[in-house]
Amino acid sequence: MKCGYVAVLGRPNAGKSSLINRLVGEDVAIVTKRQQTTRNNILGIVTNKAYQIIFIDTPGIHHSKNKLDKYMMKNVRSAIGSCDVAIYLIDASRELDDEELDYIKMLKEKAEKLLVVLNKIDKKLVAKVDANLKISVQENINIDKLVEEIVKLLPERQMIYDEDAFTDKSINFLICEHIRGLLLEKLDNEIPHGVAVVVDKVSETSDKVFMDISIIVEKERHKGFIIGKNGMFIKEIGISAREYAESLFRKQVVLHLFVKVDENWRVNNINKYGY
Repeated sequence: MKCGYVAVLGRPNAGKSSLINRLVGEDVAIVTKRQQTTRNNILGIVTNKAYQIIFIDTPGIHHSKNKLDKYMMKNVRSAIGSCDVAIYLIDASRELDDEELDYIKMLKEKAEKLLVVLNKIDKKLVAKVDANLKISVQENINIDKLVEEIVKLLPERQMIYDEDAFTDKSINFLICEHIRGLLLEKLDNEIPHGVAVVVDKVSETSDKVFMDISIIVEKERHKGFIIGKNGMFIKEIGISAREYAESLFRKQVVLHLFVKVDENWRVNNINKYGY
């Protein structure tokens, strides 16, 4: 069968996570309007009798400012180096600057198998670049065609993951990313990228799962924003997280959320929180 790794690259908000979620049929990656929401290389797996495609959702390509940013860009380089096929996804509704055009040129020279793909063609087309394919993730335009083009480039290889697997990430990771996605959507611009989410403790019985999860912020006043008036905001986050966790564990989940302050976690404590 055809089987291999496909790195999905591009600027923040090009639609990388949305594309992978649509192809996989599960929410394995955060999708928000904010930039740089993906921090890890998240694998989404699509399998049928003819092929297994292992998609790598990478952080958006950007300049590194702190250790977290450098970690994210290291993930991008790692994905390029280990993939069988690379997709460079472009938001067709905006102009490309010289830096991005140079990056695409470099990819064409270094990546043996590269597909340059214009996304959001349901909107006004602005981007001027030679592309292999034009798609719209939101409107499901040419998504099947994209899969066909990917499969053509994949090597013949035995299946790597079980046929029912849709990601390599743990349930704990998915729940933390779900919570982080909620925070990215609902919080003010000042806070979200200074937030980490980590599982402190998890235990399980035959019919219940017990989870303690911490939300890490950089400033004491951010703690109050996340807790909310009379604890209503964190309660809202907790209800959604519990429902999502129960859909994954398929049993009742008792979830406790805590908010903690670590002022320098993005500089000194990235690995401590799984990033």
